[in-house]
Amino acid sequence: MLKNRHMVSKKEKKEIFKKLENSLGCIIDGSMEIADYEKMKLLIINGKVRGFIIKGEPFLNVEGLKEWKAKKRYVIVDDGAIKHILNGAAVMAAGIIDADESIKAGNMVWVSDARSLPLAIGIALMDGKEMKETRKGKAVENIHHIGDKIWKMAKEMTERFKSKNSI
Repeated sequence: MLKNRHMVSKKEKKEIFKKLENSLGCIIDGSMEIADYEKMKLLIINGKVRGFIIKGEPFLNVEGLKEWKAKKRYVIVDDGAIKHILNGAAVMAAGIIDADESIKAGNMVWVSDARSLPLAIGIALMDGKEMKETRKGKAVENIHHIGDKIWKMAKEMTERFKSKNSI
């Protein structure tokens, strides 16, 4: 499952938290470990899987976004798109009702419903302004969503962490 799990240095932790703050607009603090999982590195913050590093960029996962309310790089979809996204489908421009206009194609982004519930993480295939204006095509490649392997593992680890700390 998790391999190479280790604490990060204070300097590295500070750099990762700063990158997350710059990209997502939320302040994160606490202990941090990094572990290898399949083809990515997971961020374990305060004992819980709360993010990952993909292509050298740290980003919060769905559970991390619930814990620390991000203010940047959001893509908001209509209710009709939700079930498709939760099945792993790409986010189509037709289902987008709003997006952070500072998003650039290639950025990691988070996808939410109109109530700001994080649903998925993906890679933008178009700029934020284009997502809002275009009604055709794929806008975001879905790489993590509620119900996938990473989400289930994060939930299991959180439950183990709670039970271990309640003894």
